[in-house]
Amino acid sequence: MSTATGSQELLRELTERTETAVRGWAPQARVEGVEPLTGGTSSLTYVATLTGAPAGHERVVLKVAPPGLEPVRNRDVLRQARLMQTLAGRRGVRVPAVLFADEGEPPAVPPFVAMELVPGECVEPVLIPRGTVPAGQVRARALDAVRMLADLHGVDPRSTVLAAEPVVSLGAEIDRWTRAFTTVAEDLGTGHEAVARRLHATRPTAMAPVFTHGDYRLGNTLCESDRVTSIIDWEIWSLGDPRVDVTWLTFFTDEARHPASVSDEPTGMPGKAELVDAYQEARGEPLRDLAWFEALTKYKESAATALLIKRGRKAGKLNAMHRRMLPALPVLLDEAMELLG
Repeated sequence: MSTATGSQELLRELTERTETAVRGWAPQARVEGVEPLTGGTSSLTYVATLTGAPAGHERVVLKVAPPGLEPVRNRDVLRQARLMQTLAGRRGVRVPAVLFADEGEPPAVPPFVAMELVPGECVEPVLIPRGTVPAGQVRARALDAVRMLADLHGVDPRSTVLAAEPVVSLGAEIDRWTRAFTTVAEDLGTGHEAVARRLHATRPTAMAPVFTHGDYRLGNTLCESDRVTSIIDWEIWSLGDPRVDVTWLTFFTDEARHPASVSDEPTGMPGKAELVDAYQEARGEPLRDLAWFEALTKYKESAATALLIKRGRKAGKLNAMHRRMLPALPVLLDEAMELLG
């Protein structure tokens, strides 16, 4: 089966399966149509238009694992749904409500999850032209997001149905991105081995594991006006050290000078220190050894971008962001080594 988002075969089959699955949630509901929605690279995203559904759910989001591939790791949409169901209603944390799902028959027939369509725009301030979102609004959203991150990390996994999830240690986090480097061309990962060794040699004491998003930034939230309406894109969530999320968020501030940024002009994002202070105040717990986690963030960014460039080269579609990031990969590794001393 084609994995193309707009494949007529996939759309027809998905419409039929949604028609069946929706009745378990709302017996009177019917599917008028399904259309693609821009989404991530590890799953396919659609909007289904319904009739006879409960008020406010006339349109729902369908997140579908790629056909033809085992729905594991970042493609496991049912695992993502279990986390969102676990977080629903938690103080200060807003996630899309999971409405119904279909397990499919993978890999040929992929599983899918239906979620509420949350209002809001999804933009990353450093990756869009300045002025697209007013600076004051960017600032307010970022502070709301960092407080929500503290509330997310305040959920005790041990009190949830996901308590048995494996904890990703700091060593495993390093190894994950090291494995990514081994799959790309040599020019995309030159020097990463030395950084990996240094990260392992200087690992700080881990904090108690929490639910981590893994790619927490404004670009993975939906926002309206000054507030975050929902955290989305949970593909790489895990139980792990909260500082992994904190320094990933601060890497998208103006002062971090993200190499994929489209401009050096300010976005309105608060500075790193202000975001960390806001997090610590909301969480009520200090963060130590952040320089090490900033080094891990740069290592992770270099590896993740190398994967994107590899896919772009394979498809013959290197975009402007790929071209901006390519010369930055060794720089990120050098900066990581400097942070590690």
